[in-house]
Amino acid sequence: MREYVILTDSGADLPKEVAAQYEIGVIDLVLQIGEETKLNGEVEPKEFYALLREKTPITTSAVNMERFKEFFKGYLEAGKDVLYLGFSSGLSATYIAGRNAAEELSEEYPERRILTADTLAASLGQGLLVTLAAKKRNEGESLDEVYAFVMENRLKLCHWFTVDDLFFLKRGGRVSAATAVLGTMLAIKPFMHVDNEGHLINVAKVRGRRASIDAMFDKIAETAIAPEGQLYYICHGDCIEDAEYLSRRIKEKYPQSEVMIGYTGTVIGAHSGPGTLALFFLGTQR
Repeated sequence: MREYVILTDSGADLPKEVAAQYEIGVIDLVLQIGEETKLNGEVEPKEFYALLREKTPITTSAVNMERFKEFFKGYLEAGKDVLYLGFSSGLSATYIAGRNAAEELSEEYPERRILTADTLAASLGQGLLVTLAAKKRNEGESLDEVYAFVMENRLKLCHWFTVDDLFFLKRGGRVSAATAVLGTMLAIKPFMHVDNEGHLINVAKVRGRRASIDAMFDKIAETAIAPEGQLYYICHGDCIEDAEYLSRRIKEKYPQSEVMIGYTGTVIGAHSGPGTLALFFLGTQR
């Protein structure tokens, strides 16, 4: 079987140790902090959320095609085929740049195969799909088999989010100023998910932080495929206690399951703010 690598971008929020464990290559998006430009991976999560709390202006930028070409070339020149699983095209231009780079390089390296897939996923939702793909590769499945698995399961990757500070969503245009003010006064928390087009959508409003976390947990029973024994990913915007509470609830009800906790990275975190909490798992539908 021809050797191939699984690659993704930092929109997946994969902790470095998880990427290393599963031999997943990651290319960083670009972060603009005030007047300073950095790669996503150059900023520690604690530092990032401290800057957000200080109201430091932070924006993110997609990876351009030239950087993708250099990223892919390192693997192609080492004699490996490539499967790139990209950040949702509904949220970033990163996947499109990666796909275009792959198309150009396919002409330059006709002896190699370069497949790309839009995960239509974000944060550790994307990260979970990439991890599951890497597990399949490590079990001996071929490039085509793993690609088929990704395409068959990407719309089963459930993303459930809540945020603590509505003013970050207001800044990004996801809620109005009036909603942010009133919601803050009444402790209303948005309950969101990523839809089939890969967009972040506000689904409902929940009264109180703990209720919003419990609502995420309840989604497992509603839609999860074989919830006992699944791999669950939780990410948090520097609110580890909330992430651990959600993890405990999952382990108590589904003791044979595995739960991994990581940070909500800069791409989503810059728009959702400190206190973001999200849960990811495979379900019958998003």
